[in-house]
Amino acid sequence: MSSKTVPSGMKLLLYCIKQLIMDNQRNEETSARNLNATRNNPRRKKKIRVILVSLIGLLLLFRLFLPYIVLHYVNKKLSSLKEYYGHVEDIDIALIRGAYIIKDLELVKIGNDQGEKDTIPFFRSNTIDLSVQWKAIFKGYVVGEIYVEDPVLNFVKGKHKNEDAKADTADFRRLIKDLMPLTVNHFEISNGEIHYIDQFSSPKIDIALKELEVVAVNLSNANDSTKVLPARADATGKAYEGNFKLKLDFDALQKTPTFDMTAEITHVNLALLNDFLRAYGNFDVKKGDFGIYTEFAAKEGRFGGYVKPILKDLDIVQWTKEEGNFKQILWETLVGSAAELLKNHSKDQLASKVNIKGKFDDPSINLWRAISYVLRNAFVHALKPTIDNSISIKKLDDAKDKTFLEKIFGSAKSKKHKTKKH
Repeated sequence: MSSKTVPSGMKLLLYCIKQLIMDNQRNEETSARNLNATRNNPRRKKKIRVILVSLIGLLLLFRLFLPYIVLHYVNKKLSSLKEYYGHVEDIDIALIRGAYIIKDLELVKIGNDQGEKDTIPFFRSNTIDLSVQWKAIFKGYVVGEIYVEDPVLNFVKGKHKNEDAKADTADFRRLIKDLMPLTVNHFEISNGEIHYIDQFSSPKIDIALKELEVVAVNLSNANDSTKVLPARADATGKAYEGNFKLKLDFDALQKTPTFDMTAEITHVNLALLNDFLRAYGNFDVKKGDFGIYTEFAAKEGRFGGYVKPILKDLDIVQWTKEEGNFKQILWETLVGSAAELLKNHSKDQLASKVNIKGKFDDPSINLWRAISYVLRNAFVHALKPTIDNSISIKKLDDAKDKTFLEKIFGSAKSKKHKTKKH
């Protein structure tokens, strides 16, 4: 077939294909010339190298100075606390897991009677790790977690006037928000200690709960729990050969405290607390096994619960004329006699149960019910050294039958209201 017989449409198609091939060849030639020009142009190569090195250098400098930037920020936030002096020694950054580690944090109360800082720190910790909780990210939540290692909390008596625990708590909540920009969903304490110190008593007192382990989970309800109390905290510790346990179900998102709590301290060796007993009770013991059991619940600004102390195998020291004065001998004789009279002899235990309820700004203790439990333990049947499982947020409004002493003398609450009316 000759060119004259080729249809016009076919000619157009062949022409377009030819042009595309030629354009592609021209582009390849242009790219090759530009590449050769770049390779043969040392200035351009140097410029690209300088830009890359500068970017890498800036990133390295930022990573190098980031701990100091964060350290300055943390110490600045600590300095904003009204009644505390706070300082952090060092900061480590862990970019890969989105964390920073505060090292050697110390908080000291200021504004004591001498206008100076306390010599005993209010709080100190070797390590506080603040990071993103990656497990929650896979559920669609961006929340944080905090791990505190070796913290020590010291409550020192008699150093400050008009101490306001509520204001202190608010300050620390604000500080945590400043230091952890994410909502905290997981919190742990490892090997903690809580001390009560009285340097003005005789003898001086330093009693402590040690080896404290605390795990609090689902604080921001990242697990989408439908429970009324979605968060959970468990704690254990050691106290003078005894054991401490706490279980707490709560709603951390509520404005008012909403929780169910049980706690117990068992098998505390009272002989190891003789300094405390001498300072505040003016007596000593040869031996004694102490335990305390408690339950509390709260909702809508109201709370209720009880504290049940139990003493077993109590043996109070009886001073002689050569060892103590007449008042000391008389007092320890009275304490020992009362303990002997009111204890349950079959169980060799002295016990009571103190009911506490009301509003947080107006609590009331039922004294007559507490005395009734002492007498019941001594002469009717011994109180059990266990949690009673009788308190929950569902039972706060349940009325209890009055004891004999309550019927005669009335409750502490009713007397209080009568006094107000008069």
